[in-house]
Amino acid sequence: MAPPADKFKYALKSNDAWASYKGHQNESFFPTLAKGQAPEILWLGCSDSRCPETTLLGLQPGDVFTHRNIANILSPTDLNFLSVLEYAVVHIKVKHIVLCGHTSCGGCVGALSDSRIGGVLDAWLTPLKAVRAANQKELSAIQDDGERIKRLAELNVKQGVDVLMANYVVREAIEKRGLDVHGVLFNIGSGKIQDLGLGTDGELTQSKDGKISLTDGTEGQGKRESASAPVPEFEIVRGNHAMLVFNNDDTAVLTIAQRVALS
Repeated sequence: MAPPADKFKYALKSNDAWASYKGHQNESFFPTLAKGQAPEILWLGCSDSRCPETTLLGLQPGDVFTHRNIANILSPTDLNFLSVLEYAVVHIKVKHIVLCGHTSCGGCVGALSDSRIGGVLDAWLTPLKAVRAANQKELSAIQDDGERIKRLAELNVKQGVDVLMANYVVREAIEKRGLDVHGVLFNIGSGKIQDLGLGTDGELTQSKDGKISLTDGTEGQGKRESASAPVPEFEIVRGNHAMLVFNNDDTAVLTIAQRVALS
């Protein structure tokens, strides 16, 4: 069958058929959706067209609250991401935050390259290039290009989980109502999601004084002990949980706090 000449017109017709089918299958489906949403999952993913969260999770409209951007980069100074995070955690009260990277990520390809992409993309990929720089020895030792891209995608997810675990509203929700934070990788070649064992998928323990400690399940990271911490201040260069350092050689390094407070 030949592809449609106008993909947008085809998409509109496909939507009409889908809406009719869903309405016939369950007459209350759309009226119920119109009354409000109560998703249990906040999905933080990449804008890549091959990674549609509802489809690959086998879920329905209303099941997943979503934020996606190029290379699923989470920055503690990004108000777009932070507003979605706060709304989902504080107001919707999602039960799970899922940060998903993926194989064959174009953002990772760009970050691994020494060439400029041009436009705003070079600035956007600065945090991912910082992850590359911090793990250059490991990444350089990987001979296969696909595996190197995959490994950077995994390291990027870990960096993003660190940002999440350092966020005040996330820490508070973990302690007060058991919010779960997960880091996963979607394999485009197989369609399967791999749990990377990050975030609260590590071991959570509570001490006698009520403070929570976290072992995130990754080698060499040890235990993160709780301690008092102020509410994050969102500053362009330096914040309570991260510091973006611009060097004279036109490189930049994003440093995320490794010891975080959960109380």
